[in-house]
Amino acid sequence: MQRRNFLLGVAALIALLPARVLAALWNKSAFESVRLNDASRYLDIDAEIPSADIQIIAPDRAENGAIVQVEVKSGIVNTEAIAIFVEKNPTPLIANFIFSNGAEPYVVTRIKMAETSDIKIVVKAGDRYFTNVKNVVVLENGCG
Repeated sequence: MQRRNFLLGVAALIALLPARVLAALWNKSAFESVRLNDASRYLDIDAEIPSADIQIIAPDRAENGAIVQVEVKSGIVNTEAIAIFVEKNPTPLIANFIFSNGAEPYVVTRIKMAETSDIKIVVKAGDRYFTNVKNVVVLENGCG
């Protein structure tokens, strides 16, 4: 009986571990910030270097801001993270993807956009931050 309780305890610990790891990666302050500068500060982003090595594929005009597909690929060596911001959204930080060693720095996601705005991508590589932007014209509000 003790062995079974021990095994159940170990199984429960293993099951809860991913939740704790995810909670540690979640930066609540950054995601809840209403200003782009604050969200960047909470992610410890300081000086950003403009880079054409960040490819952003998004529509020039989005018929409906509720569903805007964004594809990002980083050609920057040793990319560790890709953050997606939309300045004119109620909360500008949309996503922050963290990559393990050897993972291809490429993401495709659908986002909501409140209005016409730049989609700003920030790539972390080592202790440096690189950025690129693409403007998307939103014809129908998606954050209502």
